[in-house]
Amino acid sequence: MDPALPITPESRIDLLVASYPIAREVLTAFGLQCSGCSVSSSETLAQGVAAHGLSLPPVLRALESAVKTGRVPIIVESERTPVRRAPGQIAGPQARIGHVIPVMSGKGGVGKSFTTALLAVGLRRRNLRVGILDADITGPSIPRFFGLREPLDVVPDPAQFGLEKPRGLFVPARTRTAIEVVSSNLLVDEEDKAMIWRGPIVSGVIKQFFEQTLWSDLDVLLLDLPPGTSDAPLTVLQALPVTAVVLVTMPQRLATMIVRKAARLIAQLDRSVLGVVENMSTFTAPDTGVSYNVFGPSYAEDVAALAEAPLIARLPIDADWMDAAEQGAIETINDERCDQLAAAFLDRLAKLKKPTTTISLL
Repeated sequence: MDPALPITPESRIDLLVASYPIAREVLTAFGLQCSGCSVSSSETLAQGVAAHGLSLPPVLRALESAVKTGRVPIIVESERTPVRRAPGQIAGPQARIGHVIPVMSGKGGVGKSFTTALLAVGLRRRNLRVGILDADITGPSIPRFFGLREPLDVVPDPAQFGLEKPRGLFVPARTRTAIEVVSSNLLVDEEDKAMIWRGPIVSGVIKQFFEQTLWSDLDVLLLDLPPGTSDAPLTVLQALPVTAVVLVTMPQRLATMIVRKAARLIAQLDRSVLGVVENMSTFTAPDTGVSYNVFGPSYAEDVAALAEAPLIARLPIDADWMDAAEQGAIETINDERCDQLAAAFLDRLAKLKKPTTTISLL
């Protein structure tokens, strides 16, 4: 690489790190761990800093100083603390969310959480600001995919300053590429601790996660729903400002039947389906290149026809994808199929009737 590569807001992150290895240390000191992920190949320094909610000038100054001296300068706490907006802070600016998109299946075991995570990664690679609300309260898996372990911070609501017991607001976890995540598994110190909660409590927690989280401004908030058509999905579809729903299915007749139930529920609640994703569609043997329909023939077109929505992706069984997810490194997946999923999602989103106003969390 050219050692004289200029350090500017438009410098691409991966090229910057390749030219100046110390740049990775500087960006990591600011919390921009995306310098080591696939998103760095499509994101400029200005875009990365904005996605992490930071100010650009301190980052530029630190990079220039490190390249000149060979040492990472001291980064003060205020320069690496993301700007967040309190949902209940009426006097100041509020967090704004462009689209709320639940990811739903009706049936467990179809890879809905993995689809949610992969879609979030694809959207970040297109420089969108993305959040994930893990609404599968009793079976959360989103934190594992992204390697998140530390419990969420809870801070007092500044709008209730002066009260003896102000309500708490969740500070979402941030992944390496600045995807914001809230999950019940980030409320406990042991990830395998069981959440023994009844349906009404689960529904209340989902609403709390949505309304009492210090979200940044987001283009898309994905909601990973639990299987079924009972309390949790009903709460999301009835009580939250949903734009449209992504339905996940798999090539199995039983799964298709249950997902069709979910499609009918969505229609009964006067919501629309953005698109259908068929997961575990095929498996390609790495040694021969031959593809197999492990779970049988596809019924995705039938589901899409019932839902009156397009089939936006057929995702394969991919051992490398599964390994990355198991290792908490799903953001390292650099695959054109991930980009195609995000592109089809955004194309369909652009064709839907847009909300008259952007959602403000109050």
